[in-house]
Amino acid sequence: MVEPGGNMQGKIRVPGDKSISHRSIMLGSLANGITHVKGFLEAEDALATLQAFRDMGVTIKGPDNGELTIQGVGLHGLKAPEKPLYLGNSGTSMRLLSGLLAGQSFDSTLTGDESLSKRPMKRVTQPLAEMGAKIATTEQGTAPLHIKGGQSLHGIDYLMPMASAQVKSCVLLAGLYAEGETSVTEPAPTRDHTERMLTGFGYSVTREGNKVTINSGGSLDACDIDVPSDISSAAFFLVGASIAENSEVLLKHVGINPTRTGIIDILKLMGADIEISNQTTVGGEPVADIRVRSSQLKGINIPSDLVPLAIDEFPVLFVAAACAEGQTVLTDAEELRVKECDRIQVMADGLQILGIDARPTKDGMIIQGGKIGGGEVISHGDHRIAMAFAIAGLCADAPITIQDCANVNTSFPPFVQLAASLGLNIESKEVS
Repeated sequence: MVEPGGNMQGKIRVPGDKSISHRSIMLGSLANGITHVKGFLEAEDALATLQAFRDMGVTIKGPDNGELTIQGVGLHGLKAPEKPLYLGNSGTSMRLLSGLLAGQSFDSTLTGDESLSKRPMKRVTQPLAEMGAKIATTEQGTAPLHIKGGQSLHGIDYLMPMASAQVKSCVLLAGLYAEGETSVTEPAPTRDHTERMLTGFGYSVTREGNKVTINSGGSLDACDIDVPSDISSAAFFLVGASIAENSEVLLKHVGINPTRTGIIDILKLMGADIEISNQTTVGGEPVADIRVRSSQLKGINIPSDLVPLAIDEFPVLFVAAACAEGQTVLTDAEELRVKECDRIQVMADGLQILGIDARPTKDGMIIQGGKIGGGEVISHGDHRIAMAFAIAGLCADAPITIQDCANVNTSFPPFVQLAASLGLNIESKEVS
């Protein structure tokens, strides 16, 4: 439940980046030697990845205040899990692990919760099959994934039909085990954490324009990782402080990887007052402090080239558009329909309940900025939708009740406490 109004003031560090937390476990486990991780995101998705590697015989100490010690077993040291690997709500875990497990000597099965079991997996099983992998899915191409071990994989030159960092990473991780050269060409740039981290672990990665190439036969060497704050989590406060009057928030040590800063670029095009300072590089990833102050946002046509760079941030960007003056148009974002839920339809439904003219299209949405009212919205178990509607309360004129919010724990467990500390009038109620 969010009471209307309020503003945001203060300085916070949001939890660690989810994408980098996942990959630190995966590559740390496959490295030779001991990897130390700081700033690890202790949320359900990343913990699902951690448990999967424990189930495959990797010794991992922690997490203790975001610190982990991983005793790597090398590229060929994983052991067959005794039972299916349960990955909860985490699409990243399932898609990346499918590539990595396609090259192992043992059979494995990947399962997930009800939401993850509806998400499309053909986008990874298809290129993996081209490499020689054997993976069985349901008739709909969804989980559980039954992966046959002991297959001889060969490298492919894969032209991705749709920009997706998860698909790119899946194919590259399979490429660690595939004979010869594996290349992925993406239609638009997507997050490059896998390539950066492979390089950080000493594995050679070649990049040429939108094409990434690796060869098998290398090894990963353990290293130390300091996970930056997650820009996807910071996004809620970037929008919140922009739309609420008399607001100023400083977000510390945020990852500003250029493949993830679409949220900043889009908000600036809408007229947001955002300032970046203290830029530095930590473990190959650029980080900075971000200051945001209230401003009158204006509706825009969102440039297509920024869409893949902000794909996870659109739920809260739709809220920014609802508070902006004029019309905002999003196109080329059909990927949003196959996230934890159909984020285009669910956000449009919720915004309409709150009195906003939000019209879903096949690949995006048209939003006419207006006055946000109160009401009851359903987040359909999607963490980012629940948090986006909470931020909408800052500009609402009546209370907003958000149902089905438990999955906020998949990415941002302390969201309610941090948002309240900055001035959002929010409270969480357990529903038995």
